[in-house]
Amino acid sequence: MGDRTFLAGMFTFLSGSYLRRPQLAQAGISVRKPNLLKKLLAFREEGKMMVFNKQQEVKHLRLLVIGDVVGRSGRRAVKENVSSLKKEFKLNFVIANGENAAGGKGITEETARELFSSGVDVLTMGNHVWHKKEAYEYLDRETKIIRPANFPPGVPGLGAAVYDLPGEIKIGVINIEGRIFQQAIDCPFRKADALILKMREKTRIIIVDFHAEATSEKVAMGWYLAGRVSAVVGTHTHVQTADERILPGGTAYITDLGMTGPMDSVIGVNKDIAIQKFLTQIPQYFEVASGPFQFNGVIIDIDESTGEAVTIERIQNYE
Repeated sequence: MGDRTFLAGMFTFLSGSYLRRPQLAQAGISVRKPNLLKKLLAFREEGKMMVFNKQQEVKHLRLLVIGDVVGRSGRRAVKENVSSLKKEFKLNFVIANGENAAGGKGITEETARELFSSGVDVLTMGNHVWHKKEAYEYLDRETKIIRPANFPPGVPGLGAAVYDLPGEIKIGVINIEGRIFQQAIDCPFRKADALILKMREKTRIIIVDFHAEATSEKVAMGWYLAGRVSAVVGTHTHVQTADERILPGGTAYITDLGMTGPMDSVIGVNKDIAIQKFLTQIPQYFEVASGPFQFNGVIIDIDESTGEAVTIERIQNYE
């Protein structure tokens, strides 16, 4: 086996793709060398990768991005899952979409603080960001909450920000909202262009939460930003998609992260009320469902030096 093939096999193994004996053999790793195998596993668990011909380490930033947190059930799911996931996966940063965190629509200072105390580093938002008027002043002073950047100028809050991590690492977070089947706001594509151009002066690690209804608009955004950001993750529909992948240029992508909230519901709403609305077409007062929760999101590994995503893995936990 040539050196190039061997190194390619090592790279793939360390990134977590090869786990079974036949696949290890295919990757050029002998399972008859347990000491070597233990060392390789240790490097992978530490989120590091050895480059054998350069005698150096490539360090990875590992982050968790959580799908729309809905109501009390969603906040409880965050509290009961994030701490253990941080320990298990050695997470460096946690982002959650919190636009439904307060009673199913909007955010309040109290609910935001609850999510921060549960291990969330940054909250992104969406079309329900303005539902709780008491949050407007809070949005202006809380830098760890990002609302869609393509709202017109003059609205409360930040649309993008760069955060400092240990080791002089900086991570940029951008929140933008789609326009298909949603309100007519500024172009999300052109707004993303402007924000990325400015943000890349500070960091190559950039995460985009695209809060949009139409899958076509989300997929288009993924391709549009491929190679320019570390990840494009979709939110809003509350249904996790199974299309996670690494796009050309090292951009992790998924059409929708899913929902973190009541499992036995209609995308978070009490199922009986939602069904009645469909049957009668009479407007109903939607209530957030209760009962056991589901926890949806993705874990992404990013090369600290290049900002390129290496892996993306879906998370689905149920109570």
